[in-house]
Amino acid sequence: MGITMAANIGIAAADGANTTGLAVTDKTVTVGILHSLTGTMAISETGAQQAEKLAIAQINASGGVLGRQIKIIQEDGASDWPTFAEKAKKLLENDHVAAIMGCWTSASRKAVLPVLERDNGLLYYPTFYEGLEQSKNVIYTGQEATQQVFAGLDWVAKEKKAKTFYLIGSDYIWPRTTMKLARKYIETVLHGKIVGEEYAALGSTQFGSTINKIRLKKPDVIYAAVVGGSNVAWFKQLKAAGITGKKQTLLTLSVTEDEAHGIGGENLEGFYSAMKYFQSLDTPENKKFVAEFKKMWGADAPIGDVTQAAYEGPWLWKKAVEMAGSFDTDKVVKAEESGKIDFLAPEGMIYLESNHHLKTRLRIGKWRKDGQADIVYTSDYIMPNPFPKGY
Repeated sequence: MGITMAANIGIAAADGANTTGLAVTDKTVTVGILHSLTGTMAISETGAQQAEKLAIAQINASGGVLGRQIKIIQEDGASDWPTFAEKAKKLLENDHVAAIMGCWTSASRKAVLPVLERDNGLLYYPTFYEGLEQSKNVIYTGQEATQQVFAGLDWVAKEKKAKTFYLIGSDYIWPRTTMKLARKYIETVLHGKIVGEEYAALGSTQFGSTINKIRLKKPDVIYAAVVGGSNVAWFKQLKAAGITGKKQTLLTLSVTEDEAHGIGGENLEGFYSAMKYFQSLDTPENKKFVAEFKKMWGADAPIGDVTQAAYEGPWLWKKAVEMAGSFDTDKVVKAEESGKIDFLAPEGMIYLESNHHLKTRLRIGKWRKDGQADIVYTSDYIMPNPFPKGY
């Protein structure tokens, strides 16, 4: 086994970059990409794997990582959480990848986590999520709840004088935990009132009864965390019922340009999303990123928050590996926890904190008919706090 493995993997030369049986040779290093290419989550995850491939292509063009070109092995999690765990196991135990870029839903991340921790693998996870987690084996490049949820609720309460909220989400861990945090924040910090709370099965396309209840309750804000393909039905049915951005404030945590592309801007117009990034961000770094992404993936390829956060993963991994002078997981983690890694991303400068999360800003985007968002608010930098007191 040892001889075959060495022959297959090609143990690295005397530069000491690889001492762990990872897929590293003198010339290459292999990473995994693990996203849903099929099923209800494909609408959301397609952009993430495209961004990871763009970052890897750019890194390779600039000389690679520790002088090695990055090779990719891609797997399809198929919107099924046990499949994600099985594919992560294959990438770590059969393919010996040095890192995995992937997952989208918290359910997929939670399924993969025990595999990562057992096999001491590295995951760069790009989605905004509920927080309440910190693993040595994960770098969270999306925002956690205090950065996205609390900051977004502060904005809507102040800007729209909102007092009553109707909560709706898809029925799995991220929306349920997020709404639990939101409910407590609305009631105890904003002194607002929850007038309804509902969860739709993942992939659900029937929102008629929820919409009827919303019309009855007349909340100041519909606060939404519906994910994946369900968003198409949800927003089309809202519009058909006459609930539009002209009459109703709706703030969503789960619509990026990727989803907007499928939903249609005409069904979103005037509603708001709370994200750290929008494609319309007017900076030189973002304009360059958007141009290069579209050159690689087509003029119509949408670029959303998770897509941009996924782009950050390979670059942060490269920085940590080079700071460590090694692909060894424990050495890379030590570099990641140094507090000395930052990166000028399309969203602006980001800072990797020792708790494996990023210090970033929150933005509120107001959706236009063309499927792009006008940024109407940008916060100051928010320190990541995955374990807020009292939650």
